[in-house]
Amino acid sequence: MTSTRIARGFGLGALAAALMATSMPAAAQDDSQARIRKLEAEVRALQRKVFPGGDGRYFEPEISGQPAARPSVSTTTSTTAVTDILARLDALETQLQRLTAQYEVGGNAMRLLEERIEALEAANAPAPSPAATTTAPASTSSTSAAQPAATPTPTPSPAATQPSAERVAAVQAIAKPQTDDAADDEYSYGFRLWDAGFFPEAQQQLTLFVERYPSHWRATYGRNLLGRAYLDDGKPNDAAPWFLRNYQADKNAPRAGDSLLYLAEAMIALDDTKRACIALAEFGETYPALAAGRLQSQYERNLGRVTCS
Repeated sequence: MTSTRIARGFGLGALAAALMATSMPAAAQDDSQARIRKLEAEVRALQRKVFPGGDGRYFEPEISGQPAARPSVSTTTSTTAVTDILARLDALETQLQRLTAQYEVGGNAMRLLEERIEALEAANAPAPSPAATTTAPASTSSTSAAQPAATPTPTPSPAATQPSAERVAAVQAIAKPQTDDAADDEYSYGFRLWDAGFFPEAQQQLTLFVERYPSHWRATYGRNLLGRAYLDDGKPNDAAPWFLRNYQADKNAPRAGDSLLYLAEAMIALDDTKRACIALAEFGETYPALAAGRLQSQYERNLGRVTCS
């Protein structure tokens, strides 16, 4: 086998692989001559890469837009060889198209199966409990911290009534801060509503704040104040989960100790002495500085309201 035949065989194999990867469409019968010339030109280009420095017996200097001189072989042999190559390329293209179609069908079937599984999982998911709908905090491994969460169960809200025109005007008179810190503005507005005694409005505003900005530095203040807005509104069932959630979120946060003490107050309001005593004992152990300082009077007042063993 001559070097020319080896190079041409190597070049045709590489060319067939390249055409298969790019998925070229099959040519029509009347384009066969153009495809033959193109194949021969590309074979010669590949030959120069395989045998660099070859002489003119095997390689032409450059490939131009015009057909290069064809080797002196019989017309019958050349036509038969090229026809065979074209037939093999057409077969490869057909096979690639069939594989592509099968892949698309399989991908579509997989997508439909995933959708059915998701639908089944959603249908079989347990319904959320009332405590979960009011974003009650998750339990922790600490027995003393987790026990108070068992009792609070948010009470169903009565049917909403339209506020009076006087109340609407009074609420609208409370200005919302407008600073560079949008999150702090939301909290401050909730505080102003609570401070003015508009507890339902404060509950709505503070809920918006804690859900929208859970990582803001004011979040510990927002959760604690939201619990107080419910407690001051005579809703200890709704207040207790927020106090417990704030305490468990970060026991070193600025209002974590306050929330634990207010949790004891919510338990006292619910006549749950056992859990009130647990919360008071944990407050005294975890926050001795607060118990003897800023929250001393509130702590001692709550201790006087229950009899703990």
